[in-house]
Amino acid sequence: MSPQPPARPDAPPLCDEDYQALASFRAELRRFLRFSKDAARKAGLTPQQHQALLAVRGHPGPGPASVSSVAEALQLQLHSATELLARTEAAGLLRRSTDPADRRRTLCTLTPAGETVLASLSERHRLELRQLRATVGGLTRLDSADQD
Repeated sequence: MSPQPPARPDAPPLCDEDYQALASFRAELRRFLRFSKDAARKAGLTPQQHQALLAVRGHPGPGPASVSSVAEALQLQLHSATELLARTEAAGLLRRSTDPADRRRTLCTLTPAGETVLASLSERHRLELRQLRATVGGLTRLDSADQD
């Protein structure tokens, strides 16, 4: 595999600290993803169900999330998102309904049980992200090099 040219030809070359910051950030991302998967399982969910609940609750609107918007948010094929949402609905965590304005679309909303478990998981994730912020701050050198 041949090396790729720099994203910007006029960018300064990467130094040891740049590589260390990138490696540290990737390690922290992996640690966060591991934390997230473990937290979901401890809450009685699969990691995918947790992500689905978050995609539904975090949908920017307008209106409730559709199956296709959840598929896009999770980077899934539509049929895979449909199956995931069906399993999540069967667990009593969300409700699917036909969009009254467009009967071809299916909308998703969280049930009270889904709201409760997601709120608990999200609070734990918020605390974990605060810890991750320190590592992300280490990338400012890379960011400032791109702005030169």
